[in-house]
Amino acid sequence: MIKNYIEKANFEDTGFSYTLSLINGKYKMVILYCLMEFGVVRYSELKRYIRTISHKTLSLSLKELEKDRLIIRTEYPQIPPKVEYSLSELGQSLMTILDQLCTWGEENKPAKK
Repeated sequence: MIKNYIEKANFEDTGFSYTLSLINGKYKMVILYCLMEFGVVRYSELKRYIRTISHKTLSLSLKELEKDRLIIRTEYPQIPPKVEYSLSELGQSLMTILDQLCTWGEENKPAKK
């Protein structure tokens, strides 16, 4: 019986799969967490906070998060250009879950030797 279910099941159709598709990648959860902690953040601030991320990866991640409606990109018409990022309502609704992941990690990470 379970074998039949497994053979007909499609992981890609699950909510779990959808959620993972939104936050997959090395830095997306870090970007979202940064926006939760600091509110409105500029690109250069994100780059300084996530020291190991390349400009290309940060730019691509921000575009994907915006496309997926998790963040809001606000561009101000001025010189020099000013762009700010913040969580959308959808992104804020995801933060409860990500915050629980952080709590779990803090409680279960191995002690430093």
